[in-house]
Amino acid sequence: MSQDNLVKMECKECKIVTHHSRKNKKLLKERLELKKHCPHCKKHTMHKETK
Repeated sequence: MSQDNLVKMECKECKIVTHHSRKNKKLLKERLELKKHCPHCKKHTMHKETK
């Protein structure tokens, strides 16, 4: 997996980075938001891309 395509996903509720995802940065300019399971909150929450 290429490092320049990897993005960190942070939980909006607890603000902890729990997931990594891939993104095509040439096609998607805005930040990615996905609903994922947070092991810290123990439920599905929205995760947003961080720097």
